[in-house]
Amino acid sequence: MTRKEQWKKALWLYLYFAKVGCYTFGGGWSIIAQMQKDFVAKRGWTTDEELLDKISVGRSVPGTMISNVTLLFCYSQAGIPGAILGVLGIITAPVIILSILTFCYTRFRDNIYVARALVGVRAAVVPIMVVSMKSMIKSAFPYKLCYGVTLLGFVLCTFTSMSNALVVVLGGVCGLAIMRWIDASKPTAKTGKEG
Repeated sequence: MTRKEQWKKALWLYLYFAKVGCYTFGGGWSIIAQMQKDFVAKRGWTTDEELLDKISVGRSVPGTMISNVTLLFCYSQAGIPGAILGVLGIITAPVIILSILTFCYTRFRDNIYVARALVGVRAAVVPIMVVSMKSMIKSAFPYKLCYGVTLLGFVLCTFTSMSNALVVVLGGVCGLAIMRWIDASKPTAKTGKEG
Protein backbone atom coordinates (compact mmCIF):
# COMPACT_ATOMS: atom_id res chain seq x y z
CA MET A 1 0.00 0.00 0.00
CA THR A 2 1.45 3.38 -1.02
CA ARG A 3 1.53 6.30 1.41
CA LYS A 4 -1.24 8.02 -0.58
CA GLU A 5 -3.44 4.90 -0.40
CA GLN A 6 -2.66 4.59 3.31
CA TRP A 7 -3.79 8.17 3.99
CA LYS A 8 -6.87 7.71 1.80
CA LYS A 9 -7.88 4.62 3.77
CA ALA A 10 -7.04 6.39 7.05
CA LEU A 11 -9.37 9.25 6.10
CA TRP A 12 -12.10 6.73 5.21
CA LEU A 13 -11.60 5.09 8.63
CA TYR A 14 -11.87 8.50 10.32
CA LEU A 15 -15.21 9.18 8.62
CA TYR A 16 -16.48 5.68 9.37
CA PHE A 17 -15.60 5.83 13.07
CA ALA A 18 -16.84 9.42 13.39
CA LYS A 19 -20.20 8.14 12.13
CA VAL A 20 -20.40 5.05 14.36
CA GLY A 21 -19.00 7.04 17.30
CA CYS A 22 -22.38 8.77 17.42
CA TYR A 23 -23.89 5.66 19.03
CA THR A 24 -21.25 4.60 21.52
CA PHE A 25 -23.81 3.30 24.00
CA GLY A 26 -23.27 0.23 26.14
CA GLY A 27 -19.55 0.80 26.63
CA GLY A 28 -18.77 0.52 22.93
CA TRP A 29 -20.16 -2.99 22.43
CA SER A 30 -22.66 -1.67 19.90
CA ILE A 31 -19.69 -0.43 17.85
CA ILE A 32 -17.97 -3.81 18.14
CA ALA A 33 -21.15 -5.36 16.72
CA GLN A 34 -21.10 -2.84 13.86
CA MET A 35 -17.40 -3.50 13.20
CA GLN A 36 -18.06 -7.25 13.06
CA LYS A 37 -20.88 -6.70 10.59
CA ASP A 38 -18.99 -4.22 8.37
CA PHE A 39 -15.40 -5.46 8.47
CA VAL A 40 -15.80 -9.23 8.95
CA ALA A 41 -19.10 -10.17 7.31
CA LYS A 42 -19.41 -7.46 4.65
CA ARG A 43 -15.89 -6.39 3.59
CA GLY A 44 -13.75 -9.33 4.77
CA TRP A 45 -10.99 -6.97 6.01
CA THR A 46 -10.50 -9.08 9.13
CA THR A 47 -11.73 -12.33 10.68
CA ASP A 48 -13.78 -12.98 13.80
CA GLU A 49 -10.64 -14.43 15.42
CA GLU A 50 -8.55 -11.33 14.68
CA LEU A 51 -11.31 -9.03 15.91
CA LEU A 52 -11.64 -11.06 19.12
CA ASP A 53 -7.87 -10.82 19.64
CA LYS A 54 -8.06 -7.03 19.29
CA ILE A 55 -11.00 -6.93 21.73
CA SER A 56 -9.06 -9.06 24.23
CA VAL A 57 -6.04 -6.77 24.06
CA GLY A 58 -8.21 -3.63 24.04
CA ARG A 59 -9.99 -4.70 27.23
CA SER A 60 -6.76 -5.74 28.93
CA VAL A 61 -4.83 -2.46 28.65
CA PRO A 62 -5.60 0.92 30.23
CA GLY A 63 -8.03 3.22 28.45
CA THR A 64 -11.50 2.81 27.04
CA MET A 65 -12.06 -0.53 25.35
CA ILE A 66 -13.55 0.85 22.14
CA SER A 67 -10.77 3.41 21.62
CA ASN A 68 -8.15 0.70 22.15
CA VAL A 69 -9.87 -1.70 19.74
CA THR A 70 -10.28 1.07 17.17
CA LEU A 71 -6.59 1.95 17.43
CA LEU A 72 -5.51 -1.67 16.98
CA PHE A 73 -7.89 -2.30 14.09
CA CYS A 74 -7.11 0.93 12.24
CA TYR A 75 -3.36 0.41 12.69
CA SER A 76 -3.69 -3.02 11.07
CA GLN A 77 -5.56 -1.45 8.14
CA ALA A 78 -3.68 1.81 7.49
CA GLY A 79 -0.66 1.98 9.81
CA ILE A 80 0.02 4.98 12.05
CA PRO A 81 -2.17 7.42 10.05
CA GLY A 82 -5.05 4.95 10.34
CA ALA A 83 -4.53 4.50 14.08
CA ILE A 84 -4.46 8.26 14.73
CA LEU A 85 -7.41 9.14 12.50
CA GLY A 86 -9.45 6.12 13.64
CA VAL A 87 -9.16 7.11 17.31
CA LEU A 88 -9.88 10.75 16.48
CA GLY A 89 -12.97 9.56 14.60
CA ILE A 90 -14.29 7.39 17.43
CA ILE A 91 -13.96 10.22 19.98
CA THR A 92 -15.22 13.12 17.82
CA ALA A 93 -18.97 12.66 18.47
CA PRO A 94 -18.67 11.78 22.19
CA VAL A 95 -16.41 14.80 22.85
CA ILE A 96 -18.80 17.17 21.06
CA ILE A 97 -21.89 15.68 22.73
CA LEU A 98 -20.31 15.63 26.19
CA SER A 99 -19.09 19.21 25.77
CA ILE A 100 -22.64 20.34 25.00
CA LEU A 101 -24.12 18.25 27.82
CA THR A 102 -21.57 19.65 30.28
CA PHE A 103 -22.87 23.16 29.66
CA CYS A 104 -26.51 22.03 29.79
CA TYR A 105 -26.16 19.31 32.44
CA THR A 106 -28.44 20.86 35.03
CA ARG A 107 -31.26 21.14 32.48
CA PHE A 108 -30.85 17.53 31.24
CA ARG A 109 -30.15 15.91 34.62
CA ASP A 110 -33.73 16.08 35.90
CA ASN A 111 -35.53 15.98 32.54
CA ILE A 112 -37.92 13.03 32.64
CA TYR A 113 -37.96 12.69 28.84
CA VAL A 114 -34.18 12.44 28.62
CA ALA A 115 -34.19 9.79 31.38
CA ARG A 116 -36.89 7.78 29.59
CA ALA A 117 -35.10 8.04 26.25
CA LEU A 118 -31.88 6.71 27.81
CA VAL A 119 -33.78 3.72 29.23
CA GLY A 120 -34.91 2.86 25.70
CA VAL A 121 -31.43 3.38 24.24
CA ARG A 122 -29.84 1.09 26.83
CA ALA A 123 -32.47 -1.58 26.15
CA ALA A 124 -31.90 -1.34 22.38
CA VAL A 125 -28.15 -1.89 22.79
CA VAL A 126 -28.63 -5.35 24.33
CA PRO A 127 -29.91 -7.15 21.19
CA ILE A 128 -27.16 -5.50 19.13
CA MET A 129 -24.57 -6.90 21.53
CA VAL A 130 -26.24 -10.34 21.54
CA VAL A 131 -26.16 -10.56 17.73
CA SER A 132 -22.46 -9.65 17.74
CA MET A 133 -21.73 -12.23 20.44
CA LYS A 134 -23.67 -14.92 18.57
CA SER A 135 -21.63 -14.48 15.41
CA MET A 136 -18.27 -14.42 17.23
CA ILE A 137 -18.90 -17.18 19.77
CA LYS A 138 -17.55 -19.96 17.52
CA SER A 139 -14.29 -18.05 17.18
CA ALA A 140 -14.10 -17.38 20.92
CA PHE A 141 -14.66 -21.06 21.80
CA PRO A 142 -12.89 -23.16 19.15
CA TYR A 143 -12.33 -26.00 21.66
CA LYS A 144 -14.55 -27.41 24.42
CA LEU A 145 -11.84 -26.66 26.99
CA CYS A 146 -12.39 -22.93 26.32
CA TYR A 147 -15.77 -23.19 28.06
CA GLY A 148 -13.95 -24.41 31.17
CA VAL A 149 -11.55 -21.44 31.02
CA THR A 150 -14.55 -19.10 30.77
CA LEU A 151 -16.25 -20.78 33.74
CA LEU A 152 -13.02 -20.60 35.76
CA GLY A 153 -12.63 -16.90 34.90
CA PHE A 154 -16.24 -16.23 35.92
CA VAL A 155 -15.79 -18.02 39.26
CA LEU A 156 -12.52 -16.18 40.00
CA CYS A 157 -14.01 -12.78 39.13
CA THR A 158 -17.27 -13.34 40.99
CA PHE A 159 -16.31 -15.26 44.11
CA THR A 160 -12.73 -14.19 44.86
CA SER A 161 -10.92 -10.90 45.28
CA MET A 162 -8.43 -11.82 42.56
CA SER A 163 -7.38 -8.97 40.29
CA ASN A 164 -9.05 -8.97 36.86
CA ALA A 165 -5.63 -8.44 35.29
CA LEU A 166 -4.43 -11.67 36.92
CA VAL A 167 -7.55 -13.49 35.65
CA VAL A 168 -6.68 -12.32 32.12
CA VAL A 169 -3.08 -13.53 32.53
CA LEU A 170 -4.32 -16.90 33.82
CA GLY A 171 -6.65 -17.11 30.81
CA GLY A 172 -3.67 -16.56 28.52
CA VAL A 173 -1.69 -19.27 30.32
CA CYS A 174 -4.65 -21.65 30.01
CA GLY A 175 -4.88 -20.84 26.29
CA LEU A 176 -1.19 -21.65 25.82
CA ALA A 177 -1.64 -24.91 27.73
CA ILE A 178 -4.72 -25.88 25.70
CA MET A 179 -2.97 -25.22 22.39
CA ARG A 180 0.14 -27.13 23.51
CA TRP A 181 -1.98 -30.10 24.58
CA ILE A 182 -3.95 -30.06 21.30
CA ASP A 183 -0.77 -29.78 19.21
CA ALA A 184 0.80 -32.65 21.17
CA SER A 185 -2.26 -34.86 20.67
CA LYS A 186 -2.35 -34.37 16.87
CA PRO A 187 -0.79 -37.24 14.92
CA THR A 188 2.47 -36.29 13.25
CA ALA A 189 2.96 -36.74 9.53
CA LYS A 190 5.29 -39.66 10.21
CA THR A 191 2.76 -41.37 12.50
CA GLY A 192 0.02 -40.82 9.95
CA LYS A 193 2.00 -42.64 7.25
CA GLU A 194 2.75 -45.58 9.48
CA GLY A 195 -0.89 -45.93 10.61
